[in-house]
Amino acid sequence: MHQKALFVGLVFDEFDQPLEAGLIGPEPAYVINDAGFRRHIPAEQIDNVILGEMKKLIQGNEGFLSEQTAKMIGADDLFSKAMIENQLKHIDKQFEMLYEVGIPEDMRAYLGMTGFKVIVDYHGNVMDIRQAGGSGGSGEGDGGE
Repeated sequence: MHQKALFVGLVFDEFDQPLEAGLIGPEPAYVINDAGFRRHIPAEQIDNVILGEMKKLIQGNEGFLSEQTAKMIGADDLFSKAMIENQLKHIDKQFEMLYEVGIPEDMRAYLGMTGFKVIVDYHGNVMDIRQAGGSGGSGEGDGGE
């Protein structure tokens, strides 16, 4: 279960305004300012689409990603690579943990600096996921996988 909105500071409305975090009872939400009306969209609706797109990028590239990650962290040995690759192959478990603890603020800041940005409409449908190097082009617009 979601404990907090995962991508606060990285989710924007169609007018390039960042969405705030809020609550619907105990449930975390993103808040869209719709001409003064504050629309609360369940964070899970938006976060699940974003994580789904990330999962698509990871699947099939676990070996390459684990090798590059191991190099980045200075643990370029077979055991470390295998451990990272195993984590990537079981990414759903990692996402479950993210729902519990959230994404650290410094990681969200880093994602923002690399150009990561999510655009949603006033219903909370994900219109676009922009990443370093261009648009992710989710464009699904369904908002709830």
